[in-house]
Amino acid sequence: MGCNIKRKTINTIIYHIILILIAIVTIIPFLWTFSTSLKGQNEAVFSFPPQFIPQTITLENYVTVWNTLPIPRYFINSIILAVFGVILPVILCSMAAFPLARMEFRGRQAIFLIIMATMMIPGEVTMIPTYLIINRVGLMGSYAGIILPGAVSAFGIFLMRQAFLSIPREVEESALIDGAKVWQIWLYILLPMVKPTIATLSILSFIGSWNNFLWPLLILSDPDTYPLTLGLYKLQGTFVANTRLIAAGAMLALIPILVVFLFFQRYFIEAAYSSAVKG
Repeated sequence: MGCNIKRKTINTIIYHIILILIAIVTIIPFLWTFSTSLKGQNEAVFSFPPQFIPQTITLENYVTVWNTLPIPRYFINSIILAVFGVILPVILCSMAAFPLARMEFRGRQAIFLIIMATMMIPGEVTMIPTYLIINRVGLMGSYAGIILPGAVSAFGIFLMRQAFLSIPREVEESALIDGAKVWQIWLYILLPMVKPTIATLSILSFIGSWNNFLWPLLILSDPDTYPLTLGLYKLQGTFVANTRLIAAGAMLALIPILVVFLFFQRYFIEAAYSSAVKG
């Protein structure tokens, strides 16, 4: 008995050490970028070993970036894309997942497997056909051309389906006995019960939409409609690879992601914990 407890303790310590090492490796690039954004023009950026604490902390890089490019406009454009990039996947993925999880019909499992099979197709393979379709329907240069191709995803359907499957059938049956319609069960009963999963899908959709670069680069042509990612791309050309200014722009782009994650953190952790318990 004592040997088993000691072995579990050692395994726990090893797991924590591995997780700490992974966290350190993951956070080092972020710390380096943040440190670089606070360095003055006379400080070395690419030094070995890296200098994470600037000799003189300055906000000059942030001020320069803010005054040189229309950062507020880029922020507004990114927010518009991110809002629709979150709302549409949550609604459409949950609508698609609802019948796959709660209804009995012929071919349900086959349809679900076909949807899951599309996850094995790289996005680069479908990019050209999607581009041709967007061009044919006249959505080039518009936000709709960016938002609609990502409005629903196989992963989102899978995530919501698994959440719906975790709800007991008795809940749905009781609602039917009380006279609730199918859409009312989906909207007023099941969706409130899977809030952690909705929060998880919202976070992932927001990050994907906020960091989207290649697709807006292909669709948009007017600089006034550029999101922040394309604005930062212009930043590199404007300052001729001034690493300090690019780092400051990257930190500005990171702020909304941190805010959204902190806001939904409780639900995100709850969904991860719930999935781990079910597994």
